[in-house]
This record gives sequence, structure tokens and C-alpha cells, in this order.
Amino acid sequence: MRKLFPLLLILLVACKNEQKNTSEEADTPKLSKKYTQVNIEPILENDSLSIRAIEIIGKNVVFAANKGSYGLFNSANKVWKISTQEFDTITPEFRSLASTANDFFMLSVGSPALLYKTGDDGKMKLVYQEDHEKAFYDAVAFWNENEGIAIGDPTDKCLSMIVTRDGGQNWEKLDCSMLPKAEEGEAAFAASNSNIAIQGDEAWVLSGGVKSRIYHSTDKGHTWEVFDTPLLQGEPTQGGYSMDFYDAENGIIIGGDYTKPEGNSGNKAITSDGGKTWKLIADGNNPGYKSSVRYFPNGDAKHIVAVGFTGIDYTSDGGETWKNLSEEGFYTIRFLNDSTAYAAGKGRIARLDFR
Repeated sequence: MRKLFPLLLILLVACKNEQKNTSEEADTPKLSKKYTQVNIEPILENDSLSIRAIEIIGKNVVFAANKGSYGLFNSANKVWKISTQEFDTITPEFRSLASTANDFFMLSVGSPALLYKTGDDGKMKLVYQEDHEKAFYDAVAFWNENEGIAIGDPTDKCLSMIVTRDGGQNWEKLDCSMLPKAEEGEAAFAASNSNIAIQGDEAWVLSGGVKSRIYHSTDKGHTWEVFDTPLLQGEPTQGGYSMDFYDAENGIIIGGDYTKPEGNSGNKAITSDGGKTWKLIADGNNPGYKSSVRYFPNGDAKHIVAVGFTGIDYTSDGGETWKNLSEEGFYTIRFLNDSTAYAAGKGRIARLDFR
């Protein structure tokens, strides 16, 4: 652990500088090419791991997984540094992670809920613990260097939401008086660390299960409103599993029922008004169940990829029609640029080059 995270901190700072330089460049041209295939290159293979949380830092990849495992891939020398985190006699299962310019965060599922950040000594530091028997957190994300949010299943009469305003040193759980009341059986899925989408000061949170809705905040989590979705819902395994926003207006949600992965009705929808209303797309047509969806960078909200254990599907027309590019299964995906992504799943992480 002492070897991994000093390196990670250096990469985080480099990433911040790289992003600053990129923002100062001229606007990047919109993606015009339609992809027809994807090349898949495994970069990590370990049959004992189930990896549902990855992020890209600069040009490098970090992951958090089951068995307390987490690690970093240095793309320059193609070397992995992998460590494990334990808590007393517990080996946590991590399904969520996030990063700022200075820190890396990983969040476990189940009780006790454990949220770690990089510490000053190179070890991981526990910054939040929740021992409620119903604790089950699903995703974590940051608005900026200081303010972040994690969301989870209800332990009371609302979804669980914890926020930080000091860079992740301290986290506070929002009282249910500040949030819309959860419906009976409403929760969220820890399928791909993509139940939260952030644009500027705004945040969207996707719930699923018996009720699948969108929670929306315009002020970094201080106030919330909630909107219905047309997704398949009513059973604990149904609803929205993943969400992404291209900008403050255009977003997509996807899911279905993982126990009936061939089902392709009521499992994907888009919004063009910031999440207030949603329209089903490709209803009754493939793809069926998916656990992660992402807009291509510079794709003008038209180019989208969805992955799941059923394979990789792609659309270039905003979700109206889809093409299956591969039957290889993954749980989650993140983009490096508008033609390259990294995806993770059962036993592996791979680089995806779209052509």
C-alpha cells in the first residue's frame, strides 16, 4: 500500500494539470465517424475478482473490487500495482470509487459501509463508517475538489445520501427531511458505479427496484426534487441500473431485469430537458439488460455505448437503433477519449478500441 498510493497521488496531480491544459485548447471537433467494430485487449485477468468500479486518471486506470482489492494500471509501462484493504476481520467488497486531483476514494457495499480515502502516509484512511444493518451504498462521485456525494439504499424513509464539503475528510448523512420520501421497495443497484451523474453544480441519482426514479439537485445536494421514469419496474430486480448525462439537458438511463437479460422493453430511455421527462427508445428492440451506459466524448449526445454481461452495444443516433459490437461481457465502462475506453467485469479489465 505504501508503494501504490504515493504513485497514485502523483498521477492525480498530473491528471489535474493535463485537464487544465486540455480546457485551454480550442473546442474539440464533434465525433462524426460511426463505429462498426471494437477491438478488446485484456490488461488484467484474475478469475477471483469481480470488478464493478473503474476510473481513468490521466491515461491510467484505477479499480476497486471484491476481496478488498484495489489497484492502479500505469499505461506508460503497462504495470499494475495492486493492494488489498481489510477492516478488522472483514474483507470489504468495493463497488464504488471516485477521485479528485488529490485523493482516491473507494466505498464498500453491505454493513458496515466503509469509505476510504488516500491518507497522508500513503495508506488508506477510513473517513466514513455506517453500521446500520440495512446500509448498502451503490455509487460515489464529486462535483469538485471539495464537494462530493455517495448514495445508497434506504435505511429509513429515504435513499441514503452522504455528502462531503471538505475534500472527503468528513462525510455527513442527509436527513430524510431534506430528501423526497422513498417508495416501498425503492433502492439502487451497485452494478457499475453509475447511479450518479454530475454536470456543473447539478447531480442526478437513479433509483431502481419496485420504483425507478430520478432524484435531481441543482445546488450540489442541498435541495432535491424527484421525477418518474418510464422504465420497467415493480420487482426488486427491475428498473434503472446505469445513467449518464452528456450535458445538463441530455441524459440516458438503461437497465431492465438482470434475471431476464433478453428483455428489451422498458429498459432504456433518454431525456432532453435535464431529467424532468423521459422517452423510451428502441422499445422492444435490442439491447436488452445492460449494467453500464456511457456517452462517447464529443459525440453530440448521439454516440453511446452500453455494456453488460450480455455484451457490448453501440448507437450513433441517440439510442434509436443499436448495433451489437461484441458478445464479450463487462459490468462497467469509462472513456479515455472518443475512440478508446476501458471496461471491467468478472475476472478482468480490458482496453476497448472502437473502429
